[in-house]
Amino acid sequence: MPDSNVIGSMPDRNISQSNPILTNRAGELERSSSGYDYELPPEQIAQNPVSPRDSARLLVVDSPIHHSHRIFRDLPELLLPGDLLLMNNTKVIPARLYGQKASGAMVEVLLLEEQQHNVWLALVKPGRRLQPGAKIFFAKQESGVVGAGLSKLSVKQSSSSINLPLEELGIKENNSAFSLQPSSFLSATVLATDKETGGRVLQFDVPSGVSVIQLLESFGRVPLPPYITNSQASLEQYQTVYADRPGAVAAPTAGLHFTPKLLDRLQERGVKRAFVTLHVGVGTFRPVEVEDVTTHKMHQEWIEVPVSTVEQIRATKAAGGRIIAVGTTVVRALEGAATNGNLQPFSGKTDLFIYPGYQLRVVEGLITNFHLPRSSLLMLVSALIGRQRLLNIYQEAIAKGYRFYSFGDAMLILPEATRVGSRE
Repeated sequence: MPDSNVIGSMPDRNISQSNPILTNRAGELERSSSGYDYELPPEQIAQNPVSPRDSARLLVVDSPIHHSHRIFRDLPELLLPGDLLLMNNTKVIPARLYGQKASGAMVEVLLLEEQQHNVWLALVKPGRRLQPGAKIFFAKQESGVVGAGLSKLSVKQSSSSINLPLEELGIKENNSAFSLQPSSFLSATVLATDKETGGRVLQFDVPSGVSVIQLLESFGRVPLPPYITNSQASLEQYQTVYADRPGAVAAPTAGLHFTPKLLDRLQERGVKRAFVTLHVGVGTFRPVEVEDVTTHKMHQEWIEVPVSTVEQIRATKAAGGRIIAVGTTVVRALEGAATNGNLQPFSGKTDLFIYPGYQLRVVEGLITNFHLPRSSLLMLVSALIGRQRLLNIYQEAIAKGYRFYSFGDAMLILPEATRVGSRE
């Protein structure tokens, strides 16, 4: 059970792997990343979202020993008046840009984060020869397009190499998207090489009073995860209906199932909602590559937990309501801002890694999609109900034809399912 006292002082850093909350229960942890493997038939990797959004299937885990199968639109019947849904209001940006160097060579750029006004950290492919001072010119793209057919880009991460998604360049002579017209291009200058990611720091040349994010609507495309290779999804379908804060390069996918009508029904039921922001980065696709999960270095993501949300959480707990997170990103944001058991308004980066043995401080229940093997997200969900039980549920979901990953079906883990004396 999360602590009832959720308001307090905020330390300078978030929980790390050396936090006593984790190490004191080291004997109970499932430390091996291979323990989070499972086999999934390729045809069950959803390539497109269902329509309407709330017609997705919903696997409901409602006790330590029971679960059932519903439809996502049934959610109001499964929650109680006074419950509080916490949602991530981040908005996916068209972060993938196709560019051309002064030499005429083509490059592809994936924006990671804005470091200061119009200065961005980005992955560039090919980028080995891009030195400080080099210029890149970008062409306008077809609006409302998301990218599919992603391959992998080898990116430097500390002292090792990892694979992150970036689409293979497939430039054709008749592809007008790569034709740079003098009146319709955006340019950027390479300022530096980023040692941690192997990417480049880019200074974009934009008109006064205009931001790069505004221009991305014309020049960028939304990158899809590497396992989505044949999608007809629109940009609108890859956004939640409540997306409001631009900055993510991937969607908080648990929220994709909500419709305006479903939100109205939840409100009529007496279920409230509040928002946090976590700008989902490409690190979300990164597998846990080390065998001992306790040595995994978690990627950082920017979060914001506003005053109003902290106040709503406090009021809900005081009234006996339950805190239900919509997505693993919300769990990470709230728990990352609640170190030492205290929650306070917070804006900054978190590198919190949640896996079995971690004791939740704020969140009591979770709505989530089905996650990749060996992923940090799968380990986070295991922290709620145990690794073996989660994998058993996944096997049943596979047998029953559930759709997996970003455009797939959903799972609801109610607080009653997490109230057990011990977990793997």
